[in-house]
Amino acid sequence: MTESGKDLPVRSNTDLGGAVDLSIAEIRGVYAALGDETFRNLVDAFYRRVEADLVLRSLFPPDLGQGREHQYLFLTEYFGGPKRYTETIGPPMLRMRHRRFPIGRAERDLWLGHMLEAITEVGIPEPQADLLRRYFTQFSLHMVNK
Repeated sequence: MTESGKDLPVRSNTDLGGAVDLSIAEIRGVYAALGDETFRNLVDAFYRRVEADLVLRSLFPPDLGQGREHQYLFLTEYFGGPKRYTETIGPPMLRMRHRRFPIGRAERDLWLGHMLEAITEVGIPEPQADLLRRYFTQFSLHMVNK
């Protein structure tokens, strides 16, 4: 916090998805506002779309269960929930963990489209929906590696 009592913007490091300008209060407030079940529903809605997408599905391992769980743990932790991802898996290092997958602009756009549709499907309210859309839009650009 600054001396004026306002939260400073947080610029997440590259391991957390690149430069995403969000305040600490915004980040922590998302989990508090939405709760665990909403994040679980978001991840499930996203992965249903991945399963049906021939391009993206080929980038994922045969069993989507572990990836689904990791994404859920990461998102809940990042947005202010329990530190389950770090405690069970370790530091996020998302760019490093994804570098073995060829992610170009087309794959990024498909991924982002599915995530934005999942936000809508789950019915995440504003202002949390806008914050998530901003995060995923910026984060997904950072994951492009080809």
